[in-house]
Amino acid sequence: MKVVILAGGFGTRISEESHLRPKPMVEINGQPILWHIMKEYSEYGFQEFIICAGYKQHYIKEWFANYYLHQSDVTFDFTSAGEMQVHKNVAEPWKVTIVDTGLNTMTGGRVKRIQKYVGDEPFLLTYGDGVSDVNISDLIKFHKESGAIATLTAVQPGGKFGALDIDSNGAIKNFAEKRKEDGGWINGGYMVCQPEIFNYLHGDEQILEREPLEKIALEGKLAAYKHSGFWHCMDTLRDKEELEGLVLKGEAPWIKWK
Repeated sequence: MKVVILAGGFGTRISEESHLRPKPMVEINGQPILWHIMKEYSEYGFQEFIICAGYKQHYIKEWFANYYLHQSDVTFDFTSAGEMQVHKNVAEPWKVTIVDTGLNTMTGGRVKRIQKYVGDEPFLLTYGDGVSDVNISDLIKFHKESGAIATLTAVQPGGKFGALDIDSNGAIKNFAEKRKEDGGWINGGYMVCQPEIFNYLHGDEQILEREPLEKIALEGKLAAYKHSGFWHCMDTLRDKEELEGLVLKGEAPWIKWK
């Protein structure tokens, strides 16, 4: 499966950082949060990524264009016509497609724009600003058994997010992303989607979490994989500092790689 990551928003709530670079490129301990998310999926054997870029999309392209060089030991020999020799490559075996999905395109529109890169096959989908220790293999197994068009990972971060109405079988009875109930399960990303989801996406103005997922939920085809472990999104500078603190203390639950 390919991994699709939404990375095109303005990130206005973390403007201290996002005025310089896209929110997914804000660093946690020297690496963008986007890299941390990709490393999570890579640990489960998923090495092909499609990045839905938008705001300052050139920054993401330039970062990946130089990634191999920055991760390797290199000799620059200016006495021999400026030759460059790479001694050690420690870059991951990734294939990364970065797509400019538009500056003002909504999340549903961004997913629709990368349809041709996904093809007619299931795919993984998540947001470029949140990390988790969710077991992606178990998530995919749950999705296959559910028979759903889309499965999202439901998490419980507290009262500042909207709640999901989930029945005992894991089906989402109502999808209301922006309600104000305290506590409850909310959409944490880390989704698995069948290609049929593209039938619910029609234009740049569509917000994935509104009409498309709400309609799929009403049809009984949206499932929730309940994850009671670690999940944290990076909405604000305080969130960034909290995540960075976990890494520095060696207590970051999402980091499973060496």
